[in-house]
Amino acid sequence: MGRVTVRRKVRSIDVEAGTEHVRPDTLTVEEPLEIRVGGRPLTVTMRTPGHDIELVHGFLVSEGIIRSLDDIMVARYCEGAVVSDETGHEQNTYNVIDVTLAPGVAGPAEELTRNFFTSSACGVCGKASIEQLRAETTWQVRDDPLRVNAAVVAGLPDLLRDEQRSFAKTGGLHAAGLFTAEGEALVVREDVGRHNAVDKVVGWALLEAKLPVTGTVLMVSGRASFELTQKSLMAGIPCLAAVSAPSSLAVEAADDAGMTLIGFVRGGRLNVYAGHDRVTTG
Repeated sequence: MGRVTVRRKVRSIDVEAGTEHVRPDTLTVEEPLEIRVGGRPLTVTMRTPGHDIELVHGFLVSEGIIRSLDDIMVARYCEGAVVSDETGHEQNTYNVIDVTLAPGVAGPAEELTRNFFTSSACGVCGKASIEQLRAETTWQVRDDPLRVNAAVVAGLPDLLRDEQRSFAKTGGLHAAGLFTAEGEALVVREDVGRHNAVDKVVGWALLEAKLPVTGTVLMVSGRASFELTQKSLMAGIPCLAAVSAPSSLAVEAADDAGMTLIGFVRGGRLNVYAGHDRVTTG
């Protein structure tokens, strides 16, 4: 498995003090991960190595390719994905994972594969995407009984940061964490990509036989995009909270599905954009 962080020398300049010096700095590793289904390339995502199997499982759930763990026979690193190192010996890069679907499970359509390779975003786009998401969602969150106190939500960013071990070293990683209504962390994952961090959380839930993830809050360190809303809904998560702003399409999708969407969770404040009734005060 590749490293999550690397050390590099940087030239650090203090303009106000008029000083500079060279020092070591810790950087987040970013490497490509190619996902194959039945030996056929599906997509390539730039990610931070680690929890790759969770990432792949979560990605396939989010895109509606699989709906349960029984839909996959095996997911493994490709032995043929090798390079020659400085010694001249080939070594596995651990940057290619091939998934074998269970018998009877249809593979991804050819046009889906083309879309993944030609677009920097995962999932569907535009207003029509809400209708498509509604048709593809396996679990409905509208009737989820989750109720969460605003004070608990306001404290989630700090709880998320406490679990971000690599962020503390680099400052360059996003995080996604799944929490109970009482603020207990079930799982936290980090990645250079916001969507990858969420896929790792969803993949964990699938591998732990916890889908749909009812009664939980997904806290993310960045903004709440339509893509993250889509991934949350596909996993049956009733509440998505973000430290930054949501997009208009994310709010529309959440409102359409009966999902709670919270943004700008910072400094003891938060904005509820959809699913207001789930957030209590006092």
